[in-house]
Amino acid sequence: MDASFWLKISLSFVVGSLWVTLTTLSAERFGSKVGGLIGGLPSTVVIALLFIGITQSPAIAAEATTSMPLAQGLNGLFVLVFILIIRRGLSAALITSLLVWFINATILYLLDLQSFLVSLAGWLILLAFSYLAVERWMRISSQGKQTISYQPSQLVWRALFGGSVISLAVIMGKLGGPLLGGIFGSFPAMFLSTLVITARTGGGDFSRSVGKSMLVSGLINVPIYEIMVRALYPSIGLGWGTLISLLGSMATGYLTYRFITTRMT
Repeated sequence: MDASFWLKISLSFVVGSLWVTLTTLSAERFGSKVGGLIGGLPSTVVIALLFIGITQSPAIAAEATTSMPLAQGLNGLFVLVFILIIRRGLSAALITSLLVWFINATILYLLDLQSFLVSLAGWLILLAFSYLAVERWMRISSQGKQTISYQPSQLVWRALFGGSVISLAVIMGKLGGPLLGGIFGSFPAMFLSTLVITARTGGGDFSRSVGKSMLVSGLINVPIYEIMVRALYPSIGLGWGTLISLLGSMATGYLTYRFITTRMT
């Protein structure tokens, strides 16, 4: 493995650990809506696409986004299953949601999707379904801030856990061979880390409320970033393409925040 791979692992660990910690702290300090919004913003996908562009080419990085919107939509089903099962215990929720994710990811990989339009259509369908599921059918209520006393060891554990899960997904994507590598390329590491931590610190109901907001945010802002990368990388390059895509996702993030705070319970 070359030096660029280890650099990618290191950056994934740093960004992942910081982002998971920021997400969970924000949820506890400012409520589930704010924490879920932050958890759904683009984070490790930025590094993944940027490194494809650096090590291969901007055109290949853009092409790599073909199935990403649909994969993110399927990751939404992972969150739905988790928040549906979490009241039966963290272990049951984790095992069941990971099983559902693995089945979906395997099917997606074996289909070898080549149509970006099909990927977009699938994403929009899953976005609508996921929103209706958490807002209308499950009727999950958002929660306010949590009263938690933090020990330094707790914050270190969060950072290490989040960074390790995300880094492990990157390593499996590299070492797992064509099949496992392709499957783990869409692993919902950020979703998993945040849901586990909030379930441990705030309980199942708090994890459900964070998962609800994170699901909506993640299924909007991450695919929008991927769409912008697909359009911009081949035409203006990695630097400007990444910057403008990040600015675009910040704009959609603000709109998502307005939607979550004014339209969702």
